[in-house]
Amino acid sequence: MAEIDYLIVGAGSAGSVLAERLSANGKHRVLVLEAGGTDRRFFVQMPLGYGKLFYNKALNWAYETDADPGLGGNCDYWPRGKLLGGSSAINAMVWVRGQRADYEEWGAIGGPDWGWDSALAAYRALEDNEAGADAWRGQGGPLFISANTDGLHPLVRNYLAACAAAGLPETADFNGACQEGAGVYQMTIKGGRRNSAARAFLRPAMQRPNLRVRTHTQVTRVLFEGKRAVGVEVAQGGARVVIRAHEVILAGGAINSPQLLQLSGIGPGAHLAGLGVPVLVDNPHVGGNLNDHQGLNYTYRMRVPTYNDILRPWWGKLRVGLQYLLTGRGVLSKSINHAGGFFRTSPEMTRPNMQLYMQAFSTLVPRLGERPLLTPDPFSGLSIGLSNCRPTSRGWLKVRSSDPFAPPQIVGNAYSTDQDVAEMLAAVKFIRKIAAQGPMAQVIAEELRPGPEVTSDADLIADFRARSGTVYHPSCTCRMGDVVNTRLAVKGVLGLRVCDASAFPNLIAGNTNAPAILMGWKGAEVILADGQG
Repeated sequence: MAEIDYLIVGAGSAGSVLAERLSANGKHRVLVLEAGGTDRRFFVQMPLGYGKLFYNKALNWAYETDADPGLGGNCDYWPRGKLLGGSSAINAMVWVRGQRADYEEWGAIGGPDWGWDSALAAYRALEDNEAGADAWRGQGGPLFISANTDGLHPLVRNYLAACAAAGLPETADFNGACQEGAGVYQMTIKGGRRNSAARAFLRPAMQRPNLRVRTHTQVTRVLFEGKRAVGVEVAQGGARVVIRAHEVILAGGAINSPQLLQLSGIGPGAHLAGLGVPVLVDNPHVGGNLNDHQGLNYTYRMRVPTYNDILRPWWGKLRVGLQYLLTGRGVLSKSINHAGGFFRTSPEMTRPNMQLYMQAFSTLVPRLGERPLLTPDPFSGLSIGLSNCRPTSRGWLKVRSSDPFAPPQIVGNAYSTDQDVAEMLAAVKFIRKIAAQGPMAQVIAEELRPGPEVTSDADLIADFRARSGTVYHPSCTCRMGDVVNTRLAVKGVLGLRVCDASAFPNLIAGNTNAPAILMGWKGAEVILADGQG
């Protein structure tokens, strides 16, 4: 590959889609650089294996935030994928697009290319939805979406019935006409295996002669001639190597993309100059406007068996392991989040502002260095999780030095507004309302976390501050309108774009893998249109 038309930094949710679409017509020479390695690992492919990836630094950037007053002074742990597929290769595989109003806000900032009608058309084109095509879902696209209707834990029915009794009726499709309601999550799982962006988009495209992918290749900075990006510098075998390209596209995600811009001299000027980084473009928004969803679990001891009873004993592990290896089915072939929902904490709100996760499973007993999805608590446990959809709190990140291998400073600022605190307080009370309904109350033995003694508003707030954390949806740190324009081009320079969750105009109400994939899909359309090919 003598000359490179498009150099993509990062092979994650957006980068994998960019690689497929930019190389599809055979006209363009595309190079993808990924700091991590292969996704061909057993626990990557096995859906419930993602607990094994949570702290694995071979596959995970394993970031940590500064101590956060909003989280009771705790530091928060932020796993991000460092392998082909990026975070789509280590996430919980829930497929939620977000709300129509989210994309109407995108369109207000980015124009019709980023509005609801365009987003819906793109989702229907890229999906191969097991539930079939309709006005909302697509079929025949490259990304298979499991309807997740088979093999659910029996307690899912209790949960859905309890939600209905609490005033949140069942909905058939969170990605359909109305997101609000309780229901079963669609999943990026195919044939009992994780269907990451790498599996669905990148690996098929890697058969093309005009696409090349290099792993274990970390980009250390973008190179410029004047104000035009002309390539990147990478670390390779202890040396720094220059790779030139006509256009550079950052797709490293909400942490790595702003970090790389700052290392390349694009960001808050005084801060960069103080670190000895030559300032090319002074833009205080790079790394700012950090949006994320915060969440926590309420956990219960149950009167009936849960997945704890299957996954905790050695004989249970043996049974489900053999079932998975021989048939590709069973509990190991799914995410732990079988069901969930979206609700409003006040009837005056025009759309849902909270998301639910139901897990017939619990992990209160800590296990050092692992998220113990495969070794749950030694009792029958169930968790109802919760996260906010429309937080008003904002954080930021900045490089700590000019060293490209040093993690950036991340300040989450969780629950830093009165609105976020008030909404979460109302939301945790709704969890208890669900648990108190007959279909759930009859199978719950006791509430374990936070516990029945936690009743006052002050104590409930103190509890969710102490126990909350990210639900792994950071975004908007290279926000469209502030850092990039509507064509995803970085303001103040030429030949450089950002196309990933960092460029979101706002944070979507729901899990962010779907909109990150959408960003890659729509971004490729924009890039090809600008290049007329």
